[in-house]
Amino acid sequence: MYSPLAQGLLTDKYLETIPDGARAMDSAFLSPDMIDETYRQRVTELDKLARSRGQSLAQLALQWVLRQPAVTSALVGASSTWQLDHNLEALSFPPLADDELAVIDEYGVHGTGLGL
Repeated sequence: MYSPLAQGLLTDKYLETIPDGARAMDSAFLSPDMIDETYRQRVTELDKLARSRGQSLAQLALQWVLRQPAVTSALVGASSTWQLDHNLEALSFPPLADDELAVIDEYGVHGTGLGL
């Protein structure tokens, strides 16, 4: 997987608006037009699933990536030790259940750059 957190799209950063200084404003891989109403609806549902498990959206995304046997590591661009520690906590949650994977299948956008 190229970007397990989809350049930040699979974090809670863009749930409401694009914050000042965000990567979406000047990235070659991420643009403001990707953050549309469809994105917000999908990511809101994934965020609800993550919160019901007691984890963040980023932790859910990392856990989803790392559950695949062919994946041995996930590279994340943590910009602080807090982000690194937070991402590492994804390893401490119980495995995703079939019903949770079904929610990810419903709201995830496989093959479109959003990971899940």
